[in-house]
Amino acid sequence: MWWIKEYIKRRCVGMFLGLTDIAVFVIVLFLYRLPLEAVGYAVGLCLVLAILVFLVDGIRYYRKVQELSWQMKAIRNGAEQFPKPKDMQEQLYQELLEISKQERVEQVSALMREKKDVIDYFTLWTHQIKTPIAAMDLLLQHQASEEQSYYEQKKQVQAELFKIEQYVDMVLQYLRLTDGVNDFVLKEYHLDDMIRQAVRKYAPMFIRKKLSVEYEPVNFKVVTDEKWMVFVLEQLLSNAVKYTAAGVVCIYVKKGCLVVEDTGIGILPEDQPRVFDKGYTGYNGRNDKKASGIGLYLVKEILNRLGHKIQVESEPGVGTRMKIVF
Repeated sequence: MWWIKEYIKRRCVGMFLGLTDIAVFVIVLFLYRLPLEAVGYAVGLCLVLAILVFLVDGIRYYRKVQELSWQMKAIRNGAEQFPKPKDMQEQLYQELLEISKQERVEQVSALMREKKDVIDYFTLWTHQIKTPIAAMDLLLQHQASEEQSYYEQKKQVQAELFKIEQYVDMVLQYLRLTDGVNDFVLKEYHLDDMIRQAVRKYAPMFIRKKLSVEYEPVNFKVVTDEKWMVFVLEQLLSNAVKYTAAGVVCIYVKKGCLVVEDTGIGILPEDQPRVFDKGYTGYNGRNDKKASGIGLYLVKEILNRLGHKIQVESEPGVGTRMKIVF
């Protein structure tokens, strides 16, 4: 009979007020010097009525507790259904629970999608990083017979190490961007300093592919985050190097936009609206076999959070222009 104790706790205020009213009623009758028989009859009648009221209310409380207990079992069995509300208060509570349930379902769904995206990305990343590791293993197994061959082998190993560094850096930035932690530090920076950092890092790749870089100081200041903006520029230069077999990569500012332009293979018109979608590689990526479809997605996400935008203009066989709008 545990529910009786809980019911008394729940209705203790009402019981106290009821007993207080009866006591006041008795005192008033006594002060008016009414016969004790009449006073006792009135008090007895009040107590009987109070007992009947609390008995009926207690039975209703017990039934409600039973319904909720059955509901808990139904929820565990996946067949939840709220009991019919008795009043407006219960209806509002049920609506509140329903809203909380929907939000929880959405949160769980979002977490599941995020988990799946991370698993898919790491699966692809694992296959990507195995390629340069295998290439390095073959290069190290080969014994260079001449000094020139040795230096050529060294350059090839350095190139593969650079690819591994790229993949590791990308996965770190991906995790930082998706963990919900905001570590952006917005300040005014000279755009030239960030461009030089990115160009300096990719200089060996430009030299290896015999690509020229056309860049003159832009003398342009922007409010941004240096670390993330350098990563964005590195991704744009990485794509320019990857998809440009010969020619030039130009970096300049035009009408308040930073432009990274190459003379590479270009992007098909039907692929251009989706190049920034997560996991989308397009025609060029399918031919490359190693594209993850994450680089440009990260670029757009980072720029959105920084309050910038990116636009693409491309013509197959002519080249591509990536414009960062500050």
